[in-house]
Amino acid sequence: MKFKTLNEQMDIIKRGVDEILPEDQLVQKINKSISTNIPLNIKLGCDPSKPDLHLGHSVVLKKMRDFQDLGHNVTLVIGDFTAMIGDPTGRNKTRPQVSLEETKHNAKTYLEQAAKILDIKKLKIVYNSDWLNNLDFAKIIELNSKFTVAQFIERDDFNKRYKNGEPISLHEFMYPLAQAYDSVILRSDIELGGTDQKFNLLLGRSMQKEYDLNQQLIITLPLLEGLDGKNKMSKSYDNYIAFNDTEIDMYGKTMSIPDDLIIKYFKLTTDVSLKEIKDLELMLNTQKINHRDLKRKLAREIVSLYYDDKAASMAEEHFDNVIVNKGIPNDIQETSIAQESLLIDFLLLNGLVSSKGEGKRLVKQSAIKINDKVVKDIQLVLKLDTEYIIKVGKRRFIKII
Repeated sequence: MKFKTLNEQMDIIKRGVDEILPEDQLVQKINKSISTNIPLNIKLGCDPSKPDLHLGHSVVLKKMRDFQDLGHNVTLVIGDFTAMIGDPTGRNKTRPQVSLEETKHNAKTYLEQAAKILDIKKLKIVYNSDWLNNLDFAKIIELNSKFTVAQFIERDDFNKRYKNGEPISLHEFMYPLAQAYDSVILRSDIELGGTDQKFNLLLGRSMQKEYDLNQQLIITLPLLEGLDGKNKMSKSYDNYIAFNDTEIDMYGKTMSIPDDLIIKYFKLTTDVSLKEIKDLELMLNTQKINHRDLKRKLAREIVSLYYDDKAASMAEEHFDNVIVNKGIPNDIQETSIAQESLLIDFLLLNGLVSSKGEGKRLVKQSAIKINDKVVKDIQLVLKLDTEYIIKVGKRRFIKII
């Protein structure tokens, strides 16, 4: 195939990245790729210990898609073996270990969601259990001999735990070591990851050198702040926009992000050109467009990316009707009950809450209304032959007839 020019590729690759280390090596690798007409090998490791993907994950996945579109070979490493160890990155305590069977199941869900961004037909998928599961103890000792405890303790999260007297299990050192060995097996030219993965990515580069291989360069992507504007997007913080959110929830959640994150979300989570984003930022700074209207455009862009333009228009109409005008959606779900039921049980059965715990928490937060009245009783019973319009949070409705 005919590759784009060096400058064209660099412009696409550098969009939204935090660091390229070392950048001059990227220039060399791309020039060699163009002159030999041989694509680069790009690696991204994913941890399938949690199967739900959100916009925070999309940042690095979109960069993978950039490399696919540029004609390079892209490999997604399903870390089914390393997930059993548990990534210690950013943790102040040891992660619980996950079984191999559970990671295999989660990986399937992960790939189904990642397909919303990646071109699965052009994606090479490998499982690091294929080689890590077969290492004998002599090989593990050999890998460990290439690095020192001092090097690992320099890692910020390990360092903090060590200074605070918090336990660090020996197996946690094995996670970055195993991830680094993946780069040896795959002979990757470039490895992608979030800024929190920098230590692990650089270790892969060092490991390749130990085996006399051409060293990969690393590209780190920023961590995306969640809806609270403070913490990185995470299901743990309940501040996320999931790939599998409905178009209505996706639009509504996007409208709730802090104003100072609008431009960052445009750059990292949409396909809007940098020139257009720059123009939008100028319009915002000169008050030719307000934050609300710019956020509406962002919400449409995001919904269109994961659904389509029609879904984005429908979600915007729903948002205006329900949130802005405080109305009831035209397409409200209707159902009936055959017997008296606890409200919490009904909500769980109909998918309006993910657990009884969430239902009880929402009641305590005054986030559930029946016929426009706030529910305060966790044990509230829904009666037969009574019409109810139930509102859960800001965007979920159901009508009992």
